[in-house]
Order: sequence, then C-alpha cells, then structure tokens
Amino acid sequence: MELFIDTAEIEEIKSLNVTGLIDGVTTNPSLIAKSGRNILETIEEICNEVSGPVSAEVTATDFDNMILEGRKLSSIAQNVAIKVPLTFDGLRACKVFSDDGIMVNVTLCFSSAQALLAAKAGASFISPFIGRLDDIGSNGLNLISEITEIYSIYDFDTKVLAASIRSVQDIIDSAKMGADVATIPPKFLKAMYNHPLTDKGLADFLADWKKTGQTIL
Repeated sequence: MELFIDTAEIEEIKSLNVTGLIDGVTTNPSLIAKSGRNILETIEEICNEVSGPVSAEVTATDFDNMILEGRKLSSIAQNVAIKVPLTFDGLRACKVFSDDGIMVNVTLCFSSAQALLAAKAGASFISPFIGRLDDIGSNGLNLISEITEIYSIYDFDTKVLAASIRSVQDIIDSAKMGADVATIPPKFLKAMYNHPLTDKGLADFLADWKKTGQTIL
C-alpha cells in the first residue's frame, strides 16, 4: 500500500519525506487555507520536495473554469495530480485531463456508483471519504471493499485512495480491504511506528548492552 501525506505544511512534508516512506502528498483548499500560503507557490515547493503524485485541487465548480484552473496547476510540475470533485462537471474535466495524459484525483466520493463513473472517466485516483461516511452512521470501509471489488472485476487502472482517515486502524483496515493508497495526516504516520512495547524492548536491550561495556564503533 502506498502512503500519501495529507497536508500543505512544507516543513512537515520535509521531516517525513526523509524516511523514504512517503509516496505522495494530497492537499485541498482547506489545507492550503490553514497553511496561510499561496497555493501555486505551495504546490511548487511540495513538488520539488516529493517525487510522487501531489494532488492540487481546483476551486472552480463549473467545467470551463475547472479546465483553466487544472491546466494552470498542472503546469507547475509533472507530478501534479489535478484534484476535481465528483460532480458532473468534475467528471467531464477528469475525462479531458486524463485524455491529455494528466493525472487526476477524483475526490469527495461517497458511493460505489460514483467510483464507477470516475474510473470510466479515466481517473488516476478515486478518493472515498471513509471517515465522513462513518460520521453519518454509514460504513466507509464497506465502500472501500465495494470499489476494490468492482475495479478488479473490470480491471480498471484507477487506484483506490482511502481518504478522511480518522485512525491508524482505518489505515490497516483500508489495506486489508485492498485500497491501493491511504492519504493520512502526518500524526498518524508517526503513530504507526510508535508502540510502548517497542520502547520497552529497546530500553531493555540498551540496559543489557551497557552492562557488557562494549562499543560497536
């Protein structure tokens, strides 16, 4: 499973990218607003830091302006994935971009029917929002399962990108359901490698090693 970081904070991205575990980055208007920075400058800086796909979202809701904004964002770097909403105009824009060889991330997916249309429109990624479905009493992980089943039957190239992740367990469950990617807040990547038994075991090993009086270097 690929792991994308869901943030527009450059320093966070830099600090995590050195691990070699980051496969891409996703941003959205809310994350850009939170960063307080210019969207074009931010996307360019992220693309210079990360070699994998960097999702940059259009803010237009009509087809013509989605195309204009998308082309502007795509011109920043080759690894930009244009992020469009799963609307009628968004799907139209997705088809245009994908036909031109531009990566597209279709976002705000809440049903397998929507996901089917996105795949047919040539989306590179489909982003089901599992946490937001859970918030309304639905089951976001069931949606991941449905989409991966449909895509495998018809051999679609669209990658399932689990979004709206609320816990480390969401990441694990999405992986078990066959999601290709999970986009996660930085805090969850850190939580994935932390475990109290790891800390205790390391402390025990180091205490025993100190007793030997040896050094490796």
